[in-house]
Amino acid sequence: MTNVHDLPPLAVTGRLDRLRAGFDAARCDALLVTDLTNVRWLTGFTGSAGRLLVTPTNALLVTDGRYTTQARAQLDASGADVGLEIRSAEQLELLARAAGPIARLGLEAASISWAEQRAVAAAFGAGVEPVPTDGLVERLRMVKDDAELARMGAAAAAADAALAAVLPTVVAGVSEREIALGLEVAMRHAGATGPAYETIVASGPNAALPHARPTDRRLERGDLVIIDVGSVVDGYRSDMTRTFVLGEPTAEQRRMLDAVTEAQALGVAAVAEGVALREVDRVCREHLAGLGLGDAFSHGTGHGVGLVIHEEPRVNDRATGTLAPGHVVTVEPGVYLPGVGGVRVEDLVVVTATGCRPLTSSPKQPFLG
Repeated sequence: MTNVHDLPPLAVTGRLDRLRAGFDAARCDALLVTDLTNVRWLTGFTGSAGRLLVTPTNALLVTDGRYTTQARAQLDASGADVGLEIRSAEQLELLARAAGPIARLGLEAASISWAEQRAVAAAFGAGVEPVPTDGLVERLRMVKDDAELARMGAAAAAADAALAAVLPTVVAGVSEREIALGLEVAMRHAGATGPAYETIVASGPNAALPHARPTDRRLERGDLVIIDVGSVVDGYRSDMTRTFVLGEPTAEQRRMLDAVTEAQALGVAAVAEGVALREVDRVCREHLAGLGLGDAFSHGTGHGVGLVIHEEPRVNDRATGTLAPGHVVTVEPGVYLPGVGGVRVEDLVVVTATGCRPLTSSPKQPFLG
């Protein structure tokens, strides 16, 4: 079982300076960070409320009295060079005074509401222009350091252990919901703080729905069963999918299982430093299309994972970037046929200088007695 105290310590030293290096390109003199995941990554603070102002020379976190002790302890532990103010009211006015003479204030466009933007504009005054920014922190978060990778590896190991523990119970007569609950309990026993997302167990016709939620449907002989399971360790997440068939597969089921397993292996083999994200998607998609299953692959091949389960970089046919060492992505092609079911196989891999390294390791043996 993973103990978070056995993992290397997380440190945020240098992250604020890397963020500041992007201010000129974003046309801002300072950035107001309102996305709490970004606040956590930059400072180590994990509270449910807080705003972080980052200027060229200083940073200030403002939160409320619920987090007086927690915020101070977490800032000290992370090594963040960040000031702290505890304030329940007039937080924006306090941040405006701390910002000093700036002309352009960057706002995180993806995480700030219209009402919040208006409140920021009022607090900072007419002399400060609000500037929308896109992905300044998220692009930095894409490259994981060793401490982050250790947590993601531990999360993947907890999900692997949970699947191994629960797989003997995946039999005809048990419900999807019962299997999902068993997985979530087993993950916690393996050291996870909880599931990384709502665990997917989809059987029979439900397996034709890529993001089905567990129901009270009871498994039957001949079902395809998709199990999509991930866990959280110290905030960092894992993601994995395996597909099983109860009993002897039909010719169509075997065709689907073989095709997706082959496509997924080709996709993993394509992951390497400098490879275009869309190339990984192309490899999987073209293999399935060549087997007559292209139209049944209805989603992207993968996505980044970290403090949230879906983050940059995206692995699909519209992606424009390339893979770099430290990126952690899923490779998860799937095919879904109404009336037949679905198959998805997914691994979480970290890009290295020589290719990639899987973090998930559960066997891909699809046939259950």
